[in-house]
Amino acid sequence: MATRAKAPEQTWTIREIAEEFDVTHRTVRHYEDLGLISPERVGTTRIYHRRDKTRLGLILRGKRLGFPLEEIRTIIDLYDAPRGRRSQLEYVLGQIDERRSDLEQRRRDLDAALSELDRFEESCRNDLGRLG
Repeated sequence: MATRAKAPEQTWTIREIAEEFDVTHRTVRHYEDLGLISPERVGTTRIYHRRDKTRLGLILRGKRLGFPLEEIRTIIDLYDAPRGRRSQLEYVLGQIDERRSDLEQRRRDLDAALSELDRFEESCRNDLGRLG
């Protein structure tokens, strides 16, 4: 019986990764310096594997949603924990609830500030109108 040769794993350069995620090389290196991604090194060249690409995608999504880097690290590291994906998802759901509550409070604060501005603007316009 013939055995099939394993296809080589797809890899990416820092340029390819940065372009795909629309970030700078410096941003990619920053996440590497923080230990959030760990590309293979061949001399001075960084070789990114699927795991690095997945982790970078999660990092950037977390940042867009307003999660601090340490929370993002916890979420990503949970994937490698014994309960893996289940513990990661349970943790993320808790963090989503907290983030949602925070954003909803910010929205209420912004709405209140906008209402106050509307009232102040109306008052100023009325005062200006009385001055003729």
